[in-house]
Amino acid sequence: MVTNVLITGAGSGFGRGIAFGLAKDSNYEVIATTQDYAQIFPLEQEAKRLGLKNIEFDKLDVTSPDDRSKAADWDIDVLLNNAGISEGGSVLDIPAKAIDAQLQTNVIGPIALTQIIARKMIERKSGRIVFMSSVAGLTVDPFSGAYSASKHAVEAFAEALYKETRPYDVDVLTINPGPFLTGFNDRMFETYRNWGEDTPKPVFDYSKLNFPHEQYDPQIVIDEAITIIKAKNPMYRNVLPKSIIEDQKSQLAGIWTRKTKNGEGETNELVSKAGSIAKETPVE
Repeated sequence: MVTNVLITGAGSGFGRGIAFGLAKDSNYEVIATTQDYAQIFPLEQEAKRLGLKNIEFDKLDVTSPDDRSKAADWDIDVLLNNAGISEGGSVLDIPAKAIDAQLQTNVIGPIALTQIIARKMIERKSGRIVFMSSVAGLTVDPFSGAYSASKHAVEAFAEALYKETRPYDVDVLTINPGPFLTGFNDRMFETYRNWGEDTPKPVFDYSKLNFPHEQYDPQIVIDEAITIIKAKNPMYRNVLPKSIIEDQKSQLAGIWTRKTKNGEGETNELVSKAGSIAKETPVE
């Protein structure tokens, strides 16, 4: 049987790689969607070059009710909620409009889309819903509060949905990438340029800050995500790369013993690193 997969945010990064990777398997029919029409033509050319007949492209801006309504006409076996943006900036500085954009794209739009598709899955008692979350949905770095808030919200919706869909044989799971070199993380530290001149003088000088982590090869996530989508009974939470799982658990455990005065008068390690690391620094 052919499995129909809908992928949002397939214009670049993980979404693009997963879409083309799945389409190389004739057992999968892929609908790869993008935020705007301009992204579609190069994807079509790539599919033609690769000789892929089982992938099609469409515009689906998850923040658009009209775009989301298209999904009501599609029979989807697997939904990969991959579309997302990253709005960077300190909680002290980031404007409300940037926070709103963050939540509309990463939370409200994807959940509204999921509701449309999940109802059809419930009717036939089969399907899989995958949320491309992040380790930012588990732990939080400085300057990523808005992005982390959106991914924490995704984690909450995914956990609730997992429990709610048990009677209907619908799978729900998350993929939680760490720092990967797709350009996504580095753009987060450039969004301050869109804040506008009416924004109050920021506490931090963002022209001197970069994403404070070395970054991994994104092919790791692409390959693992394809494996997860195809798996009969995958794990609910999938932190990638797997080598950082224990660090994530340690960070979460450390919050329970943290006191309010810890680190006062000192600069946080990652704040310092943001001021010294170069853009797009790979893991060696």
